[in-house]
Amino acid sequence: MYESFYGYRERPFNVTPDARFFFPSTKHREALDSLYYAVTQRLGFVVVTGEIGAGKTTVCRALLAKLPRTTKVAMITNTKITSRTLLCMILEEFELPVRDREPRWKLLRRLNEFLIRSLSNDENVVLVIDEAQNLTPSVLEEVRLLSNLETEQTKLLQVILMGQPELKQVLDLPKLAQFKQRIAVAYHLQPLHLDETKAYIRHRQGKAGARASAFTPEAVEVIYRYSRGVPRLINLACERALLTGYAEGVKPVDGLLMEEVVLDLLPYHAGFRTSPEITPRIKVERIRLEARATSA
Repeated sequence: MYESFYGYRERPFNVTPDARFFFPSTKHREALDSLYYAVTQRLGFVVVTGEIGAGKTTVCRALLAKLPRTTKVAMITNTKITSRTLLCMILEEFELPVRDREPRWKLLRRLNEFLIRSLSNDENVVLVIDEAQNLTPSVLEEVRLLSNLETEQTKLLQVILMGQPELKQVLDLPKLAQFKQRIAVAYHLQPLHLDETKAYIRHRQGKAGARASAFTPEAVEVIYRYSRGVPRLINLACERALLTGYAEGVKPVDGLLMEEVVLDLLPYHAGFRTSPEITPRIKVERIRLEARATSA
């Protein structure tokens, strides 16, 4: 819709995680490097936490794109499950048969045989569990027991847990002390600061083919005040601003238009303060829209 108006080949601020748009901030690059090292060196358990929209899934997608093609990956996103359901889901992700009412020991044996075959073929096997903060302690204990699937030299299964900050609280429970001791790498993703936010917006626009930014410096500062550096909120604000700017024929998006856009998003994100001149402009715009509706 707005792509050609602003000089893009494609939408630069889609909220769907896309490894092609991965922005290597210091924080996200460190997280990616830590994950890559832990997986390729077969260290076992990795935990990545961060606020909603901090970029955990994008980092994971970037990792999967970077891993050798021989790597086999199972992705679990539904985490409000029982331990048996989790085990069955893992087998199904690896395209292994699961039979009704099959005892747990048989499921584990089939998984272990698969892991040993993969190791003999020099294939690394990775299990990624997203939204891991929803896992109950009993299910996390099942995940820990999967780490017992190993040889004398190496871990057969690499496990990546991704979740919101609550995951750290869950792992601090005394009953999960053994699990916590198995964690080889733990990384918490922090939001971007202002300079990183500016670079993030430039980066995504460049990846989408833009030669010039569609946002003035003032608009970017408004985006930062609204998003506080959380990538998903940056994307949300930018996407909405580009749609609004296209509809109103505004190029580039300026600070006042950006504040109008953000005010529409504020019922869901409190704490944003507008500049003094924004209220009169919004009143004028509302009068114009009401007049148009009346005449129609």
